[in-house]
Amino acid sequence: MLRVRCFRGGSRGAEAAHYIASRLGRVFTGWVQRSFQSTQAATASQNTFAADDKATSPVPKDCLVCSYNEWDPLEEVIVGRAENACVPPFSVEVKANTYEKYWGFYQKYGGQSFPKDHLKKAIAEIEEMCNILKREGVIVKRPDPIDWSVKYKTPDFESTGMYAAMPRDILLVVGNEIIEAPMAWRARFFEYRAYRRIIKDYFNQGAKWTAAPKPTMADELYDQDYPILSVEDRHKLAAQGKFVTTEFEPCFDAADFIRAGRDIFVQRSQVTNYMGIEWMRRHLAPDYRVHVISFKDPNPMHIDATFNIIGPGLVLSNPDRPCHQIELFKKAGWTVIQPPVPLIPDDHPLWMSSKWLSMNVLMLDEKRVMVDANETSIQKMFENLGISTIKVNIRHANSLGGGFHCWTCDIRRRGTLQSYFD
Repeated sequence: MLRVRCFRGGSRGAEAAHYIASRLGRVFTGWVQRSFQSTQAATASQNTFAADDKATSPVPKDCLVCSYNEWDPLEEVIVGRAENACVPPFSVEVKANTYEKYWGFYQKYGGQSFPKDHLKKAIAEIEEMCNILKREGVIVKRPDPIDWSVKYKTPDFESTGMYAAMPRDILLVVGNEIIEAPMAWRARFFEYRAYRRIIKDYFNQGAKWTAAPKPTMADELYDQDYPILSVEDRHKLAAQGKFVTTEFEPCFDAADFIRAGRDIFVQRSQVTNYMGIEWMRRHLAPDYRVHVISFKDPNPMHIDATFNIIGPGLVLSNPDRPCHQIELFKKAGWTVIQPPVPLIPDDHPLWMSSKWLSMNVLMLDEKRVMVDANETSIQKMFENLGISTIKVNIRHANSLGGGFHCWTCDIRRRGTLQSYFD
């Protein structure tokens, strides 16, 4: 999962509606306003969490795919690949999601491999991570290796690929359903191909398989003049609800959603627009409730290094990017924990991520967590919570855009569909 962290939402419905009105007319504008209001209302009061009916589990007993949250005992997981990873071309959506100090890197190496020595170390780290997961009793599946340097062309754009390193970005498992996300980066247009063999196997064994509407990624999906020259610019734009992605067509990265049984939380970000959120809300209703939450984040992209739910009634909330709706969780009886400041050194390259990958952990169950071997402060935090730490070093893999949660997509967790906000 791509973790670009120079990396909020708020009252952005009027902004989105105004944009669409200028293109598609007042009728569609009314729909967008109503849709946004119905989605945003989920964060307006704690009453949104009151269940209006009883949820039932639709999962066949013999289905290999079944996951409702981020903490039930993990039994099967997809782990990404760093092999053949390429630097994405320096297009407007990439620029809007990366640190200014790395723009020269993208301009020079876009379309080419990441530095070979660094990539070799990242591959070895992820292999060891897979070995450790297996020793912990977890079945591990891997996407297919693909040559991501191949150029491709659609009627709307040209690009090269990137990688299949972050399955959390493209795949969301809800119950027995695997949802392929309509991601917003042109370099990731064909990323789904690396996972199709695995998904077909799961489908043949009873899983539901949904591919969200594939975006054209035409120029209209992006604000081609998105004005980002400094972090201050990013803060101002985010506060105004302005992002590089428009409301031209639905788009979202799966990593902007995080699950807590019947309640699924999402942020409007640089890669997830309101049309994408509304698509998910309608698709998952009535069994699941999608709530928009937002953060003081100058450039949001992916929620799980900002807000990571690690257990029933337990959430890690980034102190640098506080949640605007955090009182909803506290009033519902949740414990909100601020993780310690990351220890990763300033000189370590983080081309597509931030130091806060330290909180991007993978829960193997409520009492076991996979955590960075170098981050002793957060290890101590977990141990004080009574959670055993499984220490793994993926420092070089972090540079490619993600931590343990990003590098994985949990396929099966041993648990049932429950509501944690009723």
